[in-house]
Amino acid sequence: MAMLPFCGYNMADYWSHWIRTGQQEGVKLPKIYYVNWFRKDDEGKFMWPGFGENSRVLKWIFERCEGTAEAVETPIGNLPNIDGLDFSGLGLSDAQIAELLRVEVDGWLDEIPLIEEYYATYGNHVPAELHTELKELKQRLEDAKQAAA
Repeated sequence: MAMLPFCGYNMADYWSHWIRTGQQEGVKLPKIYYVNWFRKDDEGKFMWPGFGENSRVLKWIFERCEGTAEAVETPIGNLPNIDGLDFSGLGLSDAQIAELLRVEVDGWLDEIPLIEEYYATYGNHVPAELHTELKELKQRLEDAKQAAA
């Protein structure tokens, strides 16, 4: 959690605060996007071409917020479709682009127990909604894995 060093109180209480905020009538919450700039290919090389190209993803995020960009629904949320990001000039093959946009189901499933362990460090302070979301995420991932088999 990148915010951990900057939070002046128990993180589980912080999460509860945001959940309560989101439940207020008329509230407009920010969109949240997860990126992993550091995925590596089978040869151990970074798949994303570098920080200078991050604006390509940010452009898609802004377009999603404006309602002008399409997305593909996945177990971890919405991702750009194969044509959703501007890959021009990067020299990436269709296979490389598909790999960049692929959800690593097994990797995500491997993370679930680590997230559960992390939550356990906060005891009963962790909001039930986070446990529910984690359980639902795990189910979506397991369903995707079964569908791919």
